[in-house]
Amino acid sequence: MAARSSSNEIRLTRIYDAPVRAVWDAWTLPEQAAQWWGPRGFTLTTHSKDLRAGGHWRYTMHGPDGVDYPNVAKYHVVEPHKKLIYDHGATDDRPALFHVTVTFTEAHGRTTMELIFALPSPEAAAEIAKHIKQAGGNATWDRLAEHLEEASTGRRRFVINRALDAPIARVFGMWANPEHLAKWLPPPGTTMRFVRSEIAAGKSTLFVIAGRHGTMHVRAEYLEIDPPRRIVYTQQFVDEREQLAPAPGAETWPATLLTTVLFTEETPDRTRVTVTSEPYGEVGEAGEVTSAEVEAFVHERAGMTLGWTSSFDALEALVQ
Repeated sequence: MAARSSSNEIRLTRIYDAPVRAVWDAWTLPEQAAQWWGPRGFTLTTHSKDLRAGGHWRYTMHGPDGVDYPNVAKYHVVEPHKKLIYDHGATDDRPALFHVTVTFTEAHGRTTMELIFALPSPEAAAEIAKHIKQAGGNATWDRLAEHLEEASTGRRRFVINRALDAPIARVFGMWANPEHLAKWLPPPGTTMRFVRSEIAAGKSTLFVIAGRHGTMHVRAEYLEIDPPRRIVYTQQFVDEREQLAPAPGAETWPATLLTTVLFTEETPDRTRVTVTSEPYGEVGEAGEVTSAEVEAFVHERAGMTLGWTSSFDALEALVQ
């Protein structure tokens, strides 16, 4: 989610664990942009790309419902590894929807990417921000993080971010207190009940999520808790006796997921939460994660986005 503002601008900042050259290439090379550009489920075809001031990028986004969205972006400023300024959302028959400025800054091997979307009025900015959220467009920048990770390490992760208008201590408490966690984490139409509820490093919790589709038991083992910045835990589906159980509705799924939750203070009253999950264990090793399980995990990232989005919506309502 972009920062709220009464101006005609939407601003967004992301920090990636990659050097600026890698982030720049992901933005500017068509074969890399095709791996992440757009909301979950979308694919991309580049027809032509002239990366220079006055040049154009002509491409079509293909929606998961089969609808095509042609686009023509016109570049105004191209400063390699530093800045892009371009018009977004135009077609041959329609003017651009907004003006985009992207800056890239590297420090200690990590890249800060800042985006500014400039629109004709505050009302237009609010409407575009609403549309981006409804269309899942914020997942574009999560997909970029996944692409950069896979390109550099081969690890296939799931990433999702949400900025919340609340102090970091309050947001962290919503994750570290079982009573709070049960109010926002479960999917809509379900309830969450803790059987064991000590959230602390070296401890584990056991909870039950129940709804009209049945009941599932989940065990979480907490590896790290660093208030109010970081929580790391593993998660498994188990039965009533805490023996490993199949994932509900999935024939193939990793037995264990490793999840890292990072809390970043953007302002004293605004906190960004970044959730990263991945199959836990070495791929292909005996008794560990299989390639088929990794592929099932990757295939389900769109569904994971929907699930986490509903949970974040509930969390957002609680902390405001």
